Amino acid sequence: MTTIWTLPTYEIVHRVHPRPITEQDEVGLVVGKAIDETLSRFSHEAREGRKPSLAAMARLADSYLEEGLHDADLPLEVSERERLRVQVEGVLAAFRKSPVLGCARPRTRLILIDGEVGVYAQPDYWDPRGRFYEMKSYRAVPPPPDVALQMEFFQLAFPGFEPFLLCIDRHATPVSTTLTRVATLTAERREELLGLAYRLGKEVGETKVLEYVDNPVVRHSRGG
Repeated sequence: MTTIWTLPTYEIVHRVHPRPITEQDEVGLVVGKAIDETLSRFSHEAREGRKPSLAAMARLADSYLEEGLHDADLPLEVSERERLRVQVEGVLAAFRKSPVLGCARPRTRLILIDGEVGVYAQPDYWDPRGRFYEMKSYRAVPPPPDVALQMEFFQLAFPGFEPFLLCIDRHATPVSTTLTRVATLTAERREELLGLAYRLGKEVGETKVLEYVDNPVVRHSRGG
């Protein structure tokens, strides 16, 4: 059996670009999760030929939002909750018009470095044209350092795919949408990322048995 050290992409991103989490950040995380779960559900239905109504999407998102705020113990004023609902509905409406509606969510892949360290990576969507998409419900153009690093690791996990960043900015009035083709990794940057992940994996990774990992494995070698 082969023992490896594993960690998720977000762990690397947080360690390279740490920042304190404020209450506003916590609210943003709840809203983002509600949007993500709703869009994943309805993108699947659209792929099956059932285009859901905006009202149905909004009702489901609202239930996720309420559940998330309750679980996070974030008792917001009624006016603030309503403001968030309006933002979420704007994102849902924009997503229904985007080229990503109907795209599938790929399985999480394991970037295996030198057969020793594994990094889990999963963008939000992919399509048969060889593209993957990461979506943000805020404007991330140009990508800030944490988003850029996340997109780079997704490229390691999905070699040969074109990387796209879909930003549906819920803070804009009206909601704005941008679809950006992210720069392809250079050979030099690839080496930097593999070295970074290898080091962090050995420092803070969780040990697992490779033969028991049930994810698609993408192998990389430093210097290869």
